[in-house]
Amino acid sequence: MGAKEAKARIKINKLLEAAGCRFFDDETGPANIQLEANVKLTKKKVDEFGENFEKTKNGFIDFLLLDENGKPFIVLEAKSEEHDPLVGKEQARNYAKSQSLSM
Repeated sequence: MGAKEAKARIKINKLLEAAGCRFFDDETGPANIQLEANVKLTKKKVDEFGENFEKTKNGFIDFLLLDENGKPFIVLEAKSEEHDPLVGKEQARNYAKSQSLSM
């Protein structure tokens, strides 16, 4: 992951958290963001990834938002501003299809 994409993810993280999304279970409810399909994230796992999320087993998605029932709801793909947004859109579409998410 390049520095510019990492900066985009940091911005997105802050926006998601401000909107009430959670990367981890807390007193307000269960996590509603996944970064790897079918894997419950813990702070320890995130620390183990370091900056190389490509080490994940099942492929990596930038953000998979879950609905109130814990079901996949939204796929978000982070890209640096120098990439055409359609590249991210197609990556998100392909990920959603591979996970049998409706489009």
